[in-house]
Amino acid sequence: MEGKEKGHIFFASESVGEGHPDKLCDQISDAILDAALEIDPEAKSGVETVAKSGLVVLLGELRMKNRDQINLEQIARKV
Repeated sequence: MEGKEKGHIFFASESVGEGHPDKLCDQISDAILDAALEIDPEAKSGVETVAKSGLVVLLGELRMKNRDQINLEQIARKV
């Protein structure tokens, strides 16, 4: 950014309260990655979760061996 001293660092963060949909979404995405890594330690997850009242949507990709051994809906509901 113009006008700032060289080496100046900008820091931004977001904080949401307990029960906020963003926290729920992060927990679901993390649980999916954890489950995938249990089955295949080489698994790659690019899953994003979005939520609204009464609706959860999983977006992205999940690359792993034995993909049929993971139930994404069950994981999301458990979280």
